[in-house]
Amino acid sequence: MDAADLKIFEAVARLGSMNRAAAELNTVQSNVTAHIRQLEDELGVPLFERHSRGVTLTAAGQRLLPFSARVGQVLEDARRAVAEDGTPKGPLTIGALETTAAVRLSPLLGAYAAAHPAVDLVLSTGTTAELVEAVLERRLEGAFVCGPVHHPELDEEPIFSEELALLTALSVDTVHDLAALPDLKIVVLRAGCSYRQRLEAILAQRGIVGLRRLEFGTIEAILGCVKAGLGVTLLPESVVRAARHQDQVAIHRLPARDARVETVFIRRRDGFVSSALVAFLAHARPASGTSQAAE
Repeated sequence: MDAADLKIFEAVARLGSMNRAAAELNTVQSNVTAHIRQLEDELGVPLFERHSRGVTLTAAGQRLLPFSARVGQVLEDARRAVAEDGTPKGPLTIGALETTAAVRLSPLLGAYAAAHPAVDLVLSTGTTAELVEAVLERRLEGAFVCGPVHHPELDEEPIFSEELALLTALSVDTVHDLAALPDLKIVVLRAGCSYRQRLEAILAQRGIVGLRRLEFGTIEAILGCVKAGLGVTLLPESVVRAARHQDQVAIHRLPARDARVETVFIRRRDGFVSSALVAFLAHARPASGTSQAAE
């Protein structure tokens, strides 16, 4: 069993087909089949169940899969480490919350791109749950998420500090008035958004429970619905101040225990840290106000 065998095994397992794996690996199906049979002979167990639609992993194959993925990542990290000369360059794929990308990252990304033009930077947005999963699966080198995360496989560093506020239509004078509104809804991003979870907890503390949800994919859509009186939401004040609806919604400030939120940058503890990522974090830290600030 060698790295080539495990690479082929991982491709077949992920794609569910010897033929598709051969196409991805730029080889012929007979070569893929031979490697899989050789691996199964060496280990003494079948790794795949063959059927008319392709292949599926056996129990033994499922146990082998995490190791094959780990070997592939080690080899990729080794390749990148050898190519490193200390100059930020090449691909850098990071993630961020919608709110962080909208307000905090625009000037940071502009300065970084100007300072390091040889870096091919890709920014993906998502919820905290989605971004944590992407970093764990190594689809992102790191991500800005709502902290704390407290995951044994992740390092996290506070970067920005925000104050959350409840947002309602202008006709709502106080948070306590929400309980009397008919058919009140919470207007939120999709499931996995940490602000959504906190909003439900804040309202529950005030005896407002069992609300229906309206889910949207953008902050502008959420603010537009709140402005129209369709519901209530929870967002960082900095996002609202920067939005075009800022004078058309009511901002209700919260006690510090409910309002303060940290945005942390997470990355895998065992992941390769490229010069591009090191330089990016160097730009991010001063933007937060201190070398170890929080969001």
